Amino acid sequence: MPPSARCRPVAAAVCDTRIVEDDIPPAPPPPRRTGRIVVRVIAGLAALCALYVGVTFVQVWRATTVDERRPVDAIVVLGAAQYDGQPSPVFEARLRQANQLFADGYADVIVTTGSNQLGDRFTEGFAGYDFLRDLGVPDESLLVVVDGSNTWEQLTATVAVLDARAMNSVLLVSDPYHSYRAELMADAVGLEAYSSPADVDSSVRQLVRETAAVSVGRLLGFRRISNLT
Repeated sequence: MPPSARCRPVAAAVCDTRIVEDDIPPAPPPPRRTGRIVVRVIAGLAALCALYVGVTFVQVWRATTVDERRPVDAIVVLGAAQYDGQPSPVFEARLRQANQLFADGYADVIVTTGSNQLGDRFTEGFAGYDFLRDLGVPDESLLVVVDGSNTWEQLTATVAVLDARAMNSVLLVSDPYHSYRAELMADAVGLEAYSSPADVDSSVRQLVRETAAVSVGRLLGFRRISNLT
């Protein structure tokens, strides 16, 4: 048999093998696990953030329903708007609450706080002092703190005044929606603080806004937030 005839079957087999190999599709690429991990991490962080904000909202809301009145060294009225020496309705409600706590014997001293806005003739602290004096609170039971245009600054100034008199425990009087954040700030500046909010309503908008303020403040620090505002 000629040599060429002996090679033909082998060549054909090689050709057939190449054809079969060429017909096999390439293996699919491995799944992209990195992308899935990133998605899961982002979803987990979003769930944690939602839980954190949700818990904070409940804490802010719950504080609106609680009155922690008890005997303390001083009653601290957080400042609010005043108009040429006349407390706004919100501020007046706080001052009347403080006056009632004083009359009921929960403290012998009331501290009124708050500075003035640009162009104002009177400070919030002095307007509160004047209002309470007209209600019959004696001068010796009133302390006026006129430093501070926000809650953190007011409480920082207040703790200095109270420390000089060896006082530390306080009842904070503010709006209900503001009670939780005010207590957190008071604790941060070193006061033993409890809340006895004014008898006013809190709207959903106020609760949501306060939830945002508490959520950010606890993460970044209330002092830092105060310095930025």
